[in-house]
Amino acid sequence: MASRILIHCDLDAFFAAVETLHHNLDPDVPLILGSDPKGGKGRGIVSTCNYAARKYGIRSAMPIGEAWRRCPGPPQGTGHYLKSTRGLYSRASRKVMAILSQYADKFEQASIDEAYLDVTEYCDGDWDKALALTRELQSEIMEQLGLSSSFGIGSTRILAKMGSEENKPAGIHRTLPDEINSFFEGRPVREVPGIGPKTATRLAEWGITTMSDASENGEIALARFTSERFASWIVRVIDGETSDDISPLRSRKSVGKEHTFETDKIDYQSVINQLTLLVTKVMKRAKDMGVSGRLGEVKIRYQGFETHTHGRSIPVAMDDESVFMRLAHGLFAENVELERPIRLVGFRLGNLEMPDTRQSTLEFEEE
Repeated sequence: MASRILIHCDLDAFFAAVETLHHNLDPDVPLILGSDPKGGKGRGIVSTCNYAARKYGIRSAMPIGEAWRRCPGPPQGTGHYLKSTRGLYSRASRKVMAILSQYADKFEQASIDEAYLDVTEYCDGDWDKALALTRELQSEIMEQLGLSSSFGIGSTRILAKMGSEENKPAGIHRTLPDEINSFFEGRPVREVPGIGPKTATRLAEWGITTMSDASENGEIALARFTSERFASWIVRVIDGETSDDISPLRSRKSVGKEHTFETDKIDYQSVINQLTLLVTKVMKRAKDMGVSGRLGEVKIRYQGFETHTHGRSIPVAMDDESVFMRLAHGLFAENVELERPIRLVGFRLGNLEMPDTRQSTLEFEEE
């Protein structure tokens, strides 16, 4: 079977880059995001920083006071210190993901600043087309949003992800199927996603510090001082036989919509009308994604921000709007607290599945 062509996109120093754009800062000036440094006396930590700050040895999770000593802020130094602005990041992320997803056969948002794309069919199985596509995506993200991004291309998730780290920032790295062994040759085991510091230390105690060492030992020897499962996995990593599956379910555990009323509602019919619209939108989104769900939840937020969530499961995952419409209306009627003004109503489809065949209708007993 021909190899899949996967792309991993990783936005470079994403949070700092978004803040730089929002505040119109000079990207060559060190920017440190985190708690208040209090002139070097702060007791918090650095949440992230830009590449200019990393030249001073500043890293995420470093004490903010240590960051200040390495790169002081005004008036002593040039470092710029800010608190994170969460809303900015989600908005920027949504715009990036909208650009990426339109070119993928399958798309998976792995985090706010990372995504996987399966472009095998889109690129007709042509690795050169995939390389050209990453260059186009990189340019489009920079031109439209002013954000730098790095890309990795490979036949497995691990190869694609490691590729995006290879030439940061603004890098592109492609590992062809016949280059997999050479890609791992001499590479530290710690660089492989899934091998943490404890495992790397344990391997080093047995003289295994690189993937070449692991390959030379072989699966049977590795299993003697790790485990059969780990030994099998690391050999499959080296052979390029780990997962190549891209699934929107990894990036979405649920699909939901909410609506906040301009004025708190005591007219429950208008709330039910809004809930009906939300269910329709959620189920359309689920069908567009090709997923079904087994859990329906209704959220009700009352005046004063007191919030309650009420859910019910059905036996089989479905994407039938009428089933979840009845379920949502029933949950609302059974649980709404009469005479309390409602500020927000929401609906969520959970326990998502991507079945080969879906059951389109189902008669079930409501518990």
